Amino acid sequence: MKFSCNLKLLRDAVNNVSLAVSSRTNLQALEGILLDCHEASLTLTGYNLELGIIKTIEIQNGSSGKIILNAKIFGDILRRMPSEEIDIDIDDKFLTVIRGGDAEFTILGTSAEEYPDIPEIDDENGFTISQPLLKNMIAQTLFAVAQNENTPVHTGSLFDLKEGVLNVVSVDGYRLALRTEPVKEEAEFHFVVPGKTLSEVIKLLSEEEDEEVLIKVSRKHIIFEISGYQIISRLLEGEFLDYQAAIGGECKTKVRLNTRAFGESLDRASIIITDRIKSPIVAKMEKGHIAVSCITSLGKVVDNVPVEIEGEDVTIGFNHKYMSEALRAAGTDEVVIQVNGPFAPMRIVPLSGNQFTFLVLPVRLKSE
Repeated sequence: MKFSCNLKLLRDAVNNVSLAVSSRTNLQALEGILLDCHEASLTLTGYNLELGIIKTIEIQNGSSGKIILNAKIFGDILRRMPSEEIDIDIDDKFLTVIRGGDAEFTILGTSAEEYPDIPEIDDENGFTISQPLLKNMIAQTLFAVAQNENTPVHTGSLFDLKEGVLNVVSVDGYRLALRTEPVKEEAEFHFVVPGKTLSEVIKLLSEEEDEEVLIKVSRKHIIFEISGYQIISRLLEGEFLDYQAAIGGECKTKVRLNTRAFGESLDRASIIITDRIKSPIVAKMEKGHIAVSCITSLGKVVDNVPVEIEGEDVTIGFNHKYMSEALRAAGTDEVVIQVNGPFAPMRIVPLSGNQFTFLVLPVRLKSE
């Protein structure tokens, strides 16, 4: 097996497929990248049994063969190569010689027979969506994915597509993030993608408006086809939260506020909160302002933010991190916070429309 190719093309492919390579595993093959060579193309695969990334690039002077090369060592070699073109030769005992300019590396590969099979999905069971739109929808919801395994299905984001509307939902028991967008798709899909997968998918998505991603779905797996890359992932099983019921509808208080001003106020109030010393932020919403305060053993902070309020006055406590992340995810200059009393979730929504909805659960205050 041998081939020649452009160094940058190969280096970029290796860097991206390495996102799916296991760093800690008892299976040596999973620490490597599978190279499948033909006369004019080379397919590279990284796979950790949960997530796989595949990329095919153009090569010259190729001869057919397969090999597994350690991803870290191979990537480090390519990053340090001094030339724009490289030649790779592999013998029958998997001894691999990598040449570029005056540099030459020799490393030992592994038989491709040790590499696990990659799941395959029917092309017909899928839909397409704009890459920048999907990137935005993931970015606005990924922060709320659960980080613990108490409810495994909540360690991913729900994709709920029906009647031409795609909802992406994340929830971790303390907050919820919902991103809604009309799409040109008549089919209906309902599946949960692991947050770890989406963290890698978003790195490969483009900002170019005319770029699309093809999403293929089966009962247990999903494939994202993005700019020549295939990202294969298992899906999460289980009963996802009934997010429509959780969001609710009634509210007694509506607060229109400047996102940045409120976020900066929360930053000031959280100065006296640490990982060891935790206290809620208290927001007293009344008479055209929010009185923001926090008390811990380190001290006390009091601040005020001018806002527009409709409805009843309310005092509510909450985790500053959860509210701050929701405000950042909104990506708008202003938002509306809807409150239905001190014990109901706070709902953060845009000034108009339903493009996003974030819920932050309140913290019961000691005086209540």
